[in-house]
Amino acid sequence: MYKVLFLCTENACRSQMAEGLVNHDLAGQVKAFSAGVRPSRVNPRAIQAMTELGIDISHHYSKSVDDLAGEQFDLVITVCDQAQEQCPLFPGETEVMHAGFPDPARATGTEEEIMAAFRQVRDALRAELIPLLREKAQARPAR
Repeated sequence: MYKVLFLCTENACRSQMAEGLVNHDLAGQVKAFSAGVRPSRVNPRAIQAMTELGIDISHHYSKSVDDLAGEQFDLVITVCDQAQEQCPLFPGETEVMHAGFPDPARATGTEEEIMAAFRQVRDALRAELIPLLREKAQARPAR
């Protein structure tokens, strides 16, 4: 199975949502993981935004990239600029790419405006990453 790691600073929003989307939409083709360079906790609004799609990430927890040191990935995708700058080296033939998305946790305004930011990022992650990973998984034999 093709394995991808989504890397973000805190592993709180974008990387968690990406992991949940890929494991839901591409189950059986791609196995997604997520981690952070400075992990914190999964943002409750990210959990809520995913629940609206029927995807449960409430069991997810924020992990350090060091926690996945034994895993081999076909692809590592940084989803925030800071993670791109601090991305560690990965051994072997691991492809590393950047696909930046705005941090919905920085949104301000009413609760509805903040949730709209989470939904917008969630939907952008799905629109950009699912077709990309479907194509990569079909084009390259996985480990």
